[in-house]
Amino acid sequence: MESDQWKKLMVAMARLAVFLLVIVGSMIAFLFVLHSNPDLFYSQKEPPQLVQEAFQGDQLIEDGVHVATGFVEGEGLMMVVNNCTNCHSAKLVTQDRFTKEGWIQVIRWMQETQGLWDLGPNEAVIVEYLSNHYAPEDRGRRKQLEVEWYSLEE
Repeated sequence: MESDQWKKLMVAMARLAVFLLVIVGSMIAFLFVLHSNPDLFYSQKEPPQLVQEAFQGDQLIEDGVHVATGFVEGEGLMMVVNNCTNCHSAKLVTQDRFTKEGWIQVIRWMQETQGLWDLGPNEAVIVEYLSNHYAPEDRGRRKQLEVEWYSLEE
C-alpha cells in the first residue's frame, strides 16, 4: 500500500513540476518579447491621426453650431462645453429649455445632489449663455405646420 501512495505522490509532484515549468517558461518568453520590443505595451509615439483630428475638431464651429456638442455658437460657449460636458452629454442640455431662474435651479440641484463644483464667476456666463440659447419656446401644443398651398383649378 505504501508503494501506491508513493506512486500517487510522485505523479502529483511530476504534474506540479510540469505546471511550474510551463508558467516559468511563459514568463521568460513574455520577458524576452517585451525586451526585444519595449513599445509593445507602452509607446510614446504620436497618437493616430484619427485621434488628433478629433481633438482638433473640439472647437470647430460650422453653420453657427459647435460640431462636437451641437451647442449654438455664442458668448460663453466654451465655458458651457468645459463645465457641462464633463459630467453628461451635451444632448441633455440641448433637449432642456429653462428661464434664467430655471437654469440656476438646475445648477443648484446638480451641486446639491450630483457633485457639481462651485462655478464661481463662471456661473453668470454659463447661465446667460443657456438662458439666451436654450430658453423656453412658446409654441403651443406643437410647432405649426408649414405647408405650401397650390390651386386645384389649373
